[in-house]
Amino acid sequence: MTTGTALAAEGLGLRYGGRTRPWALRDCAFALPAGRVCALVGPNGAGKSTLLTLAAGLARPTEGTITAPGRERLAYVAQDKPLHPRLTIDDTLRMGRELNPGRWDEATARRVLADELDPHTLVRNLSGGQRTRVALALALGKRPELLLLDEPMADLDPLARHRLMGLLMADAAEHGTTVVLSSHILTELEGTCDHLLLLADGRVRLAGDVDDLLAAHTLLTGPVAALAPHTVVESRTTGRQLTALVRHDGPVEGPWETSEPSLEELLLAHLRTHRTSEGAAA
Repeated sequence: MTTGTALAAEGLGLRYGGRTRPWALRDCAFALPAGRVCALVGPNGAGKSTLLTLAAGLARPTEGTITAPGRERLAYVAQDKPLHPRLTIDDTLRMGRELNPGRWDEATARRVLADELDPHTLVRNLSGGQRTRVALALALGKRPELLLLDEPMADLDPLARHRLMGLLMADAAEHGTTVVLSSHILTELEGTCDHLLLLADGRVRLAGDVDDLLAAHTLLTGPVAALAPHTVVESRTTGRQLTALVRHDGPVEGPWETSEPSLEELLLAHLRTHRTSEGAAA
């Protein structure tokens, strides 16, 4: 891993089972700079959870490499939030403290839990949202250099999601933590993530700094006409009016009204394009 890189992959692939089974990931290459908050986006089955499992060191690639900090310096919150059901919340935090000597941050862990959770409650009696709080408390209390989150806020109501996301981002900014956040809630990523990794069909389709990617795309609105030489990501025609998202290397010329897309518009266009091409191939 080069200096300043928190997570990197080269020719990364994973196939579950024998050679006749399909690839969950194939030929993935990227380099995530340290200190960034990266949105990991893609349709169901794109390979997002597989990539996070490989990054956490819980699976070995079939081919290629993935380079991440050692397990003592990363934290991973999986979708199912695996916690020991017979431990209380206090017992769970004590386990985190004893397994991470010299790194544990008790104040941060308690702040994530908030006052409404009784520390003597057994994990098995917690709701889905409460389990999420405990899992995030363990992850942040570990004070990781790399934090891997797989759909972390799915069990939370909107108010709790907003509060915890704010706490998470403030903590990451204060300590320079690199965060990889998988989420289907695109509005949750806007204004939060500054790096993007988009997967589709087990491959990296788009990667880079959010500002750079947005600047490299333009929304065009105007009369139906040839869009060459620009790379068209998605286009829609209504009567004589054309709206298109294009990727470009220089100024966009023509009789167009132009604007920079939002992150949500960018992601939805690329995701719809992949789904359309996949359907055509089928």
